[in-house]
Amino acid sequence: MTTANETQKQQAPQQPSKWVAWLGGVAFTFFIALLGFLLAKLPGFDHIGQLACAIIIAVAYRQFFGYPEAIRSGIAFSSKRLLRTAIILYGLKLNIDTVLSDGLGLLVRDAGVIIFAIFMMIWLAKIFKADKDISLLLGVGTGVCGAAAIAAVAPIIKAKDEDTAIGVGIIALMGTIFAIGYTILRPILPLDSIEYGMWAGISLHEVAHVALAGAPAGEDGLAIALLAKLGRVFLLVPLCFIFIYLMKRKNKGTDEADAKIEFPWFLVGFILLSILGSYVFGHSIPVSDSVMEGVSVLTTWLLTAAMVGLGLNVSLKDLRDRAMRPLAAMAVTSVLLSVIVYFIV
Repeated sequence: MTTANETQKQQAPQQPSKWVAWLGGVAFTFFIALLGFLLAKLPGFDHIGQLACAIIIAVAYRQFFGYPEAIRSGIAFSSKRLLRTAIILYGLKLNIDTVLSDGLGLLVRDAGVIIFAIFMMIWLAKIFKADKDISLLLGVGTGVCGAAAIAAVAPIIKAKDEDTAIGVGIIALMGTIFAIGYTILRPILPLDSIEYGMWAGISLHEVAHVALAGAPAGEDGLAIALLAKLGRVFLLVPLCFIFIYLMKRKNKGTDEADAKIEFPWFLVGFILLSILGSYVFGHSIPVSDSVMEGVSVLTTWLLTAAMVGLGLNVSLKDLRDRAMRPLAAMAVTSVLLSVIVYFIV
């Protein structure tokens, strides 16, 4: 005879083992990243890019099928560990020597852009009664370098995963719209290739958006656009340390003071790889362009899988109202930023 407890055990659904759940979750995020990659090949979606397409698929999956609880551990690993690994590898995209030798003037303007974007978003968030964390993340993403900046700052300000995913999705959408708008306006603007490149590099959101918008300006215009953008990426590190200081000061004397802010060690990796990429790889240690391109592709895939993990946390039913107001605030900020930068280049 079987006891009641034995009967319940037999009827209870068997949970996958710890390693199976972990591997399944990681594999699932890469599968959706692959779907995003394929979707980005289609006309229309090719302007949006793999990252945004993957987030759209992840969010849609959550709405129709719910969160895949059985493989949560692997999804959480992608959204946290793979995300930080991607940010570390992202450091190889930053040539410190180029920024310091040729872009000091641009660096001052870049700093002004970051300050303007963050404080404008904070101010507009109060006016629009928008979610503070999402608005702050969008301000950072708009001012610095899009998704990578949002991902770097989010753990420092202890933003929720769904807020991070919403911020990344909005920045990808708005950045793509603005980049396409810049290419449309290029032929009718009274700017030479260098001026146009500076305008795009100083004001647009992601590195990919700058590359898309800067291409019509030719090699020189694109080069100055990317240089201006690299200056903003360079400023991500000091900005993160400023946020660490502000969070510690904010929590001082409160119940949260005992909950220490986790030091973002991945930024140390970001700095180290930036130094290696700028002064060692290709200099003291020969590294082919194909290897560097391979690392760049790996970085994109890791970042995409990580964003899938974040996107699966988004419930549109619960967060629809929280997303629309920050989106409106960011639209206003982006327009003002484009106009202001246009008149100072």
